[in-house]
Amino acid sequence: MTGSKLSRVQLRRVQKAIGTVPYARLLGIEVEEVSSGVATLALEVRKELTQNHGVVHGGAIASLIDTATAFAIISLLAPKERVTTVDLTISYLRPVNGGRLRATARVVRAGRRLFVVSAEVLDKTGKLTTTALSTYIKV
Repeated sequence: MTGSKLSRVQLRRVQKAIGTVPYARLLGIEVEEVSSGVATLALEVRKELTQNHGVVHGGAIASLIDTATAFAIISLLAPKERVTTVDLTISYLRPVNGGRLRATARVVRAGRRLFVVSAEVLDKTGKLTTTALSTYIKV
């Protein structure tokens, strides 16, 4: 189900979507790659995204994950279909102090109304820093 190329319509939708999410633009989230049911997005860490100990704020990482999981799902939706997050469970495995973070999200199950998506975030050295599991519902 996941990993195949997108149709032109799906690709246009994904390209348009990142530009219509002001919060993602504010954080600096970039789309690196999207295929059917899979999305890799990146975030360049900057001082404004850290907490007082110089570690990337968990909220910035959660936002990267939530955006990546949404894009993995968008690649499977019909043009008029929309989804929203129902839950998001995150495990922060190690602190991140800088560099570029990459979140790869994969649709685990695409049902009629619910989607389950997993995500992993890697740091600039390729080490796993964060894992997540999320559920979305069509609205």
